[in-house]
Amino acid sequence: MKHNSTARTLAVLVLLGVAAFPLYWMLVTSLTPSERLFDDSPNLLPTLSQIGTYAAAFTETSLRQWLVNSLIVAVGTTVLSILLSVLPAYALSRLTFNGKLLLGFALFMTQMLPEAMLVVPLYDIFTKLSLLNTLLGLILANTAFTVPVVTWILKGAIDGVPSEIEEAARVDGCSRLGIVLAVVVPLIAPTLAAAAVIAFFHGWNEYVFAQTFISDDALRTASVGLASFVGELSTPVHTVMAVGFIYTLPAVVFYLFVQRYVVAGMTTGGVKG
Repeated sequence: MKHNSTARTLAVLVLLGVAAFPLYWMLVTSLTPSERLFDDSPNLLPTLSQIGTYAAAFTETSLRQWLVNSLIVAVGTTVLSILLSVLPAYALSRLTFNGKLLLGFALFMTQMLPEAMLVVPLYDIFTKLSLLNTLLGLILANTAFTVPVVTWILKGAIDGVPSEIEEAARVDGCSRLGIVLAVVVPLIAPTLAAAAVIAFFHGWNEYVFAQTFISDDALRTASVGLASFVGELSTPVHTVMAVGFIYTLPAVVFYLFVQRYVVAGMTTGGVKG
């Protein structure tokens, strides 16, 4: 038993190292002197004397504003996706109505359309609605892609909620909407956290819509701002890696904050009742 436990621990540490290595390599590269970037033997330890690279990333670029914009878009996408998905998920799980299968299939089919195919029609729609160069436009565009995914995730969780609990609430005089908000939603809270992670990551990492719909530098998201450092003739490797490292941290912190709920949320609904 002791050998099995040791083997599992080593396996976990190896997987953790593989997952964390790209982030560590970004940190090391950002803190490596220019003359050592292309040495035959790679530098595996950060050079703390180069820490000024991070200060320069904030003072010489619009990184702070880009991160704020990305946070607004990611949080807005997450909140709106959850709000718009709870009721459709409940309807697909509990109600019987004409076109139910067609609706579920239509939601599934939306994931087969790449963002690039919808850029032009969305650009035309946003132009008419004065949503270009607005963070609200990005939030709405991202939400359109995350709602179908979140809806199906929540439906699976609601399928696992015993109907007897809802019947007891109905006997106590609770309305259908009250049952959803006061009974079902608290029971699927872990799945809501898992769905929130998916929506947040989509809003945080999205590039195509942010690049197309935003032309004002003050409204750029961090993903677009980071890409702007890559030039045709030269690329400031230190700055790119420093900004990339900083850009990655909020998403990692958010995941670590909710990770305790993610595994439970992803498995909710696997066993009825």
